[in-house]
Amino acid sequence: MADETDHITTNLGNGADTAPQIALISQYVKDLSFENPNAPAVYQWQDQPQIDVQFNIGAERVADDVLEIALKIEVKAIAPQGTAFAVELLYAALFGMRNVPEDQVQPFMLAEAPRLIFPFARRVLADAIRDGGFPPLLLDPIDFGSLYLQQAEQMQQTAGEPAGHA
Repeated sequence: MADETDHITTNLGNGADTAPQIALISQYVKDLSFENPNAPAVYQWQDQPQIDVQFNIGAERVADDVLEIALKIEVKAIAPQGTAFAVELLYAALFGMRNVPEDQVQPFMLAEAPRLIFPFARRVLADAIRDGGFPPLLLDPIDFGSLYLQQAEQMQQTAGEPAGHA
């Protein structure tokens, strides 16, 4: 005979839905800029440019249960002769969030959401650079979770230090 305690029954009154839910609603290019200031001479340069990549994450609540996460990526390729190209991409996504504990919202916005949209932003960036006449730049994957934890740890350390005198 089966034991009656082998299963768990969840009974929510009146069909109440209290489980945390996060869903990707849409993703899109919000802003894209490509500059090729030294064309056509740049295509004759023999030196490999130095590539500088900067990124930033922004989050904004656009409705009660909807957040926009924006990943800004800036790339500059600079050779001894000058700037080969400069690209700025603002790639964003809308996420619906319901019943998510408040202490989990920020880690999602700054670690998990950027991880989800980064591959798409990376492709848009590579295509823009290729369409500008250069070999596509394939950015290495970024560990947004680790970066978030490092930043949170730094903020915690600075919050614990005594304030200096002006």
